[in-house]
Amino acid sequence: MRIELRVCQHCLEGDHGNDQRTAVINDMVDCAERIREHKDVIDLDEVVIRRVTETDQGKPEALPVVSATIQDDQIVLNDLQLVTEGPDGNMLIYIQPQDIMTVLAGNVDEISKAVHEDVTVDLSSTSAEMISEADLGARGPNADEP
Repeated sequence: MRIELRVCQHCLEGDHGNDQRTAVINDMVDCAERIREHKDVIDLDEVVIRRVTETDQGKPEALPVVSATIQDDQIVLNDLQLVTEGPDGNMLIYIQPQDIMTVLAGNVDEISKAVHEDVTVDLSSTSAEMISEADLGARGPNADEP
């Protein structure tokens, strides 16, 4: 199983002027780095963090999939995405920041259950709110029963 996180290098450095987005992207990278440190604990073969610039425009480093959107009749590659590959070779791609944070935080949580050391990542309030709103109850998202 493998994970590849792709983030905009300029957003990561705060060059695009959105402090909340910068904080969330830094949280994503921090989580991915923590997962990479303990990847064997949750049976991951590889965790790649790719910092995307305008010269490579989101091209994959480890997993051969790229997400795109159409803007003004042009295909635009997404510079923020998380790609996961399962043991069966199937790949999932996440492009919404809330989904990416939720998946990464879930992996950190799984690691914390398996090791005796503190592996928590200090998240920004925006990332913490994204995760809390994800509604990951045992019955699945948006379950109506209490």
